[in-house]
Amino acid sequence: MDRLTVFGLFAVTAMLVCYALEQRSTWFILAFAAACVLGSAYGFLQGAWPFGLVEAVWSVVALRRWLRTIPRGPA
Repeated sequence: MDRLTVFGLFAVTAMLVCYALEQRSTWFILAFAAACVLGSAYGFLQGAWPFGLVEAVWSVVALRRWLRTIPRGPA
């Protein structure tokens, strides 16, 4: 396995683990967003730009979900 393949394996494994653990802590939602960024980078680096694009969109979706979990101060 070359380094790019190992990086991709790490990225998608991190995505899977973080997604599975989202119910335990909202920090896993943020970690999932970060793992999606890594997955996106992997997709673009290996030349699979549709995968990279979709993962970039998923990272934005996950980041917005995480931002909604942050408690707001008194209104």
